[in-house]
Amino acid sequence: MKFDIVIAGVGGQGNVLASRVLARAALAAGLEVRTSESIGMAQREGQVASHVRMGKGLAGGIIPRGEADLLIGLELAEAVRALPKLRAGGKAVVSTTVIRPLSVLLGNSLYDDAALLGYLKERVPDVIFVNAEDLAVQAGNRKAANSVLLGAVSTLDGFVPVSAELLLDALLQTLLPRLHEVNRRAFALGQQAVSKP
Repeated sequence: MKFDIVIAGVGGQGNVLASRVLARAALAAGLEVRTSESIGMAQREGQVASHVRMGKGLAGGIIPRGEADLLIGLELAEAVRALPKLRAGGKAVVSTTVIRPLSVLLGNSLYDDAALLGYLKERVPDVIFVNAEDLAVQAGNRKAANSVLLGAVSTLDGFVPVSAELLLDALLQTLLPRLHEVNRRAFALGQQAVSKP
C-alpha cells in the first residue's frame, strides 16, 4: 500500500509546513514516509511543490507524473500547474486563493481565474474547492490557510490513510503553542467547509 500527495502553492503559504504535518501524521500511523520539495527562485511567491509519499516499501521521494492520489492546491494556478502529477481518479482539494504573479501585475500576461476553475472542474469532476484564505482570516490569521486545507483533507474518510485526529495532533505538534488555537480553529473550519451540503 502506498499513498502519494502533491502540495502545490507559492512561497509563504506554508506548503512545506503542510508536508511536514502530513509526514508526521503518517509516521504516527505506523507508515513509512518520503518527502521532497521543489522551491522556485523567489522565496516569497515563487512556485513551491511538495511531495509526500506514505505507505510500505517506498522508493524515492518524488512522485512520478500521473501517480499522485491527492493534490492539495494552496493557490489556484499552482494547482493547475501540478495537475499532471494527479492519477486518473485521484482527488483534489484546492483553495480558490489567487496570487497574481509579477508578470500579471505588470500587464505582461493574464490570470484568468474562471478558466482555471473550469479547467480543474473538467479534469477532476469531484474537485473540492475551499476559500481557504477567507476561512483562515475568520480563524484569526490568513497564514493558517494551509491548516484550513488540512482540515478539508481530513474529511476524506477512507481515502487518506491517516485519521483526522492524527492529522490535527501532528499539526499542533509541529506548531509553536501560541499558534495552536488559531490553527485548531482553521482546521475545524476546513472540515466544516467540506461537510456542508
